[in-house]
Amino acid sequence: MKWTYTDSVKRPIKSWCEHVEHDAMTQAKNLANHPVLYKHVALMPDCHVGYGMPIGGVIASENAVIPNAVGVDIGCGMVAVETNLNATVLKDKKQIRSIMDMVKTLTPVGEGKSHRELQSWDYFKEFFSKIKGKLPEWHNEKSFTLDQKNLGTLGGGNHFIELQKSVDNIVWLMIHSGSRNLGHRIATHYHRQALAINKKMNIILPDSNLAYLPVEDLGKDYLRDMNFALDYAAENRKRMMHNFKSVMIDFFKNIQFVQEINIHHNYASLEKHFNKKVWVHRKGATSAKKNEKGIIPGSMGTSSYIVEGLGNEESFMSCSHGAGRVLGRKEACKRLTIEQCDKAMEGIVFDRWSKYRGFDKKKKDSLYDLSESPLAYKNIDDVIKAELDLITPLVKLQPLGVLKG
Repeated sequence: MKWTYTDSVKRPIKSWCEHVEHDAMTQAKNLANHPVLYKHVALMPDCHVGYGMPIGGVIASENAVIPNAVGVDIGCGMVAVETNLNATVLKDKKQIRSIMDMVKTLTPVGEGKSHRELQSWDYFKEFFSKIKGKLPEWHNEKSFTLDQKNLGTLGGGNHFIELQKSVDNIVWLMIHSGSRNLGHRIATHYHRQALAINKKMNIILPDSNLAYLPVEDLGKDYLRDMNFALDYAAENRKRMMHNFKSVMIDFFKNIQFVQEINIHHNYASLEKHFNKKVWVHRKGATSAKKNEKGIIPGSMGTSSYIVEGLGNEESFMSCSHGAGRVLGRKEACKRLTIEQCDKAMEGIVFDRWSKYRGFDKKKKDSLYDLSESPLAYKNIDDVIKAELDLITPLVKLQPLGVLKG
């Protein structure tokens, strides 16, 4: 852990990163000068630049919530399931491919991909019945239809479904996904509301992307809707994992599911730290309270870890949520080659690289999407080593088959 001070910073920045890129450190300094910040800014070892606040950042605030310190994919997180299977039951890559293909038929993957039919969920009705008066502006008939169709779908970007094995050869199932379009709408709506409120209050912010909501005012509505998105994200992962389990049962009749871990890494919660109740914001960071089990995934094609928290107060009892990027999406597509990325994925079943949609589709020389290659991310083992004062690694997992959006 390193401490960073500058003349302009009102509060310290505590970093577990060996090197923090310039833009991410600028964002951290902005947070350190934020009027509602409590104690210090904590940067996890997977820290990299985000929107307003670095991804892999943790802060606490007093009587206020900052929508962009949670992020747009509210409730994005992980679910991992340990089975009783020894990996020797997996015959070959052809069988792994068959398993992953069957999962894909049950679970839509990719940005903009959803179920054709509406998915029912009792909590939809329960949540909206609790809201008194006018429904929130982020909700309308069109978006509600999308939310129902998106339930139980993967999405795109760094979200994945993986078949894995531990170093002692036990088969695990893992999924990384969030609240899809729902969380994005909630985050965007309340950030705009925060901007308007801060302007009305004549609040001087170090960065307009860090507008905040007083908890006793509109912050209550944000927290209510944020928690709804957390429940939605957890249910989303639960349904996808149900499909994954059902496919595994088809292949292995005697399979048993030993334990399941389902956690978030984009959220805010009221917790007690340094003898005071504060709102802890974890953006691309995972809770790591003492003896609490967590998941730290690597990048596509690299190892993931099941960990146990040590309850370190200096990180607000948090740890990293993954490996963290070293190359931006466009930069990775421009700098990396298919040959390099294929070599990095050697021995792992995965769908081949597609064209990158961030470039002009009309151009014949448009680049391939290599933004999720392992080469675009930090080394997960180095990330784990950097935070051994935050977590204890329990299980190291190696990917066998990967589905990406």
